[in-house]
Amino acid sequence: MENRSIGDVGGTPGGLGYFVLGFIMTCVGGYLISNQVSVVGSYWTFWGGNTFGITLIPMLFGVGILFWNGRSTIGWLLTVAGALFILAGILANMHIYFQPTSLFNTMVMLVLLVGGLGLIARSVRTTREKPKEE
Repeated sequence: MENRSIGDVGGTPGGLGYFVLGFIMTCVGGYLISNQVSVVGSYWTFWGGNTFGITLIPMLFGVGILFWNGRSTIGWLLTVAGALFILAGILANMHIYFQPTSLFNTMVMLVLLVGGLGLIARSVRTTREKPKEE
């Protein structure tokens, strides 16, 4: 095994300081941005009015079949497909809004997020020479 230091990030010499600073900046920027976002759900509408109950039917049949026979392929297929259909419906009916904020605050959030990601990417580049092996 090669002689490695704790400061070696991504298999290259050095970079731990860049990585830690970038990680902290990314976390703070991501937190600040996610704190300015509102997520609102709406009515479940597949082919008409409120149809959430209809999307439960395949999953409920699948769960019933699995209670009867836990190794049933069709039961697992219906359960997983129904759960995925419900998850897709929830995601499709979400509305995400960025709350009003000042330009300065937006710039600080974005610089922290993107700058942190840049420092994390920079941390995997060589920052000092490898010691020569003799």
